[in-house]
Amino acid sequence: MISDKEIRKTIEKHREIFETLENYDKTRELPFQRKRIDVTLSVRTINKLRQLKEKTGKPISRIIEECFN
Repeated sequence: MISDKEIRKTIEKHREIFETLENYDKTRELPFQRKRIDVTLSVRTINKLRQLKEKTGKPISRIIEECFN
C-alpha cells in the first residue's frame, strides 16, 4: 500500500503533469495539441510569411507559434 507521504511526494514531483491531466479532464484539450483555425491576414503579411517559410524551411504555422513562445 502506498502511504500518503509517498502520494504527496509524487504529486509534488510531477505537479505539471497532474495539472495538465486535470485541465484535460475539464477541457478535453492538451496544451501540445494542434488545432486548425481560420484567420484573415493581409496579402502583405501572407507574402512576408511565405518569404520566411522559404528562407527558414519552416511551415507558416510553426513561424507564427514561435512568435508567441
